[in-house]
Amino acid sequence: MELAPIVLFVYNRPWHSRQTVMALQKNELASESELFIYSDAAANEQNISKVHKVRTYIKTVGGFKKVTIIEREKNWGLAASIIDGVSNIVRKYGKIIVLEDDLVTSPSFLKFMNNALDIYKDETKVASIHGYIYPIKNLPETFFIKGADCWGWATWDRAWKHFEPNGKTLLNELEQTNSRREADFNDGYGYAKMLEDQINGKVDSWAIRWYMTNFLLNKLTLYPGKSLIQNIGNDNSGTHSESSGRYDINLQDEVLLHKIEVIQNEDARNKFEEFFKSSKKSFIQRLIKKIKLGL
Repeated sequence: MELAPIVLFVYNRPWHSRQTVMALQKNELASESELFIYSDAAANEQNISKVHKVRTYIKTVGGFKKVTIIEREKNWGLAASIIDGVSNIVRKYGKIIVLEDDLVTSPSFLKFMNNALDIYKDETKVASIHGYIYPIKNLPETFFIKGADCWGWATWDRAWKHFEPNGKTLLNELEQTNSRREADFNDGYGYAKMLEDQINGKVDSWAIRWYMTNFLLNKLTLYPGKSLIQNIGNDNSGTHSESSGRYDINLQDEVLLHKIEVIQNEDARNKFEEFFKSSKKSFIQRLIKKIKLGL
């Protein structure tokens, strides 16, 4: 099996970048895998020093078959950098594994992603493989949900070529098909609102367009029942991160992988919806408490 190249996007978080790389180096397939690191340039003077520290560190990275560093000469922003980087690499190699600089991987992450990419390579209804799963109990070993996700993922050129970068096009189709409530997990999570915010320049999100592209095409993403990714960026350190512990999980040592029927798992989808709604309720309760306390 030919291994997929790994593409890592970094910016201005030296500590987070180091944790991400160190965990990746512990993967059993790391030494056989090519790693591409895209380093975005500073958006302002305040970030120049941090970007320099990140770039100094990534030049020391070893433990992979080959390491290629792409330093942006100007600030692209997260969305444009990821769309460009993924497009270039997946077009050349036919498949890709994508990480950002705040995602700590299980030692079996690369094994799971590569095996899944191989198993489902000819299943055109499958758009991507995902490494993170919410802290939800009693999920199957692996399962499919319609759409796509962004915390440690993999895809093929055959799927990425359908990526629609125009948010307005996606929103129009969402409205024409009367699919907004379904896309939002029955008002559990505001994906449609996030797409509107992207269109209006309030958020710089490639991920919402990747999700909506595949949702509207009725494409599926394979998830593990227990997480192979821990997001360490929900600490207000990132440009697009928030401070929250509700997504914290215990990394899984390994997830058993065998080919399953390529259909959405309705029970798992319902559990996603329950998790989203409980998280929203918890957030509102915390907000009310802060208001009452005058915080």
